[in-house]
Amino acid sequence: MKRPTKSQYYLDIARAVAMRSTCLRRRFGAVIVKNDQIISTGYNGAPRQTTNCIDLGNCLRQLKNIPPGQNYELCRAVHAEMNAVIHASRLDMVDADLYLVGMQVDTGEIVSPGIPCLLCKRVIINAGISRVILPDGPGAFRYIDVDDWTIEERTSML
Repeated sequence: MKRPTKSQYYLDIARAVAMRSTCLRRRFGAVIVKNDQIISTGYNGAPRQTTNCIDLGNCLRQLKNIPPGQNYELCRAVHAEMNAVIHASRLDMVDADLYLVGMQVDTGEIVSPGIPCLLCKRVIINAGISRVILPDGPGAFRYIDVDDWTIEERTSML
């Protein structure tokens, strides 16, 4: 039996966290890790004390055939990355890594590339997280330096 790498280990945990998702289209799980210690986890779902899509039995974005990545304002869910950040102290998150996994509900396939949306990128930047790690094929990983997003933000507003 081959021992998983640290990246695979934390992405496997993020995948397990995603199974708590209440979204009918995609399940996402996020795990924030610093110094080899899990700081926080989060999955996508409706805000506390509101009705989840799985309980409603429908998704407005799905009913309107809205493609992934568009019209997030019509989505009931708080994203996994945001939920993980909400549940942690910024002091703990500075220079931490965020592991993120997304899966299609209907097929179980990994969402690729599964990159955070613009608002989640901004939340991750403000949290002080330094790197985002995503699955990138069997046994492969994509490492994103959050500083690159900060540079994009600075230049995109010019």
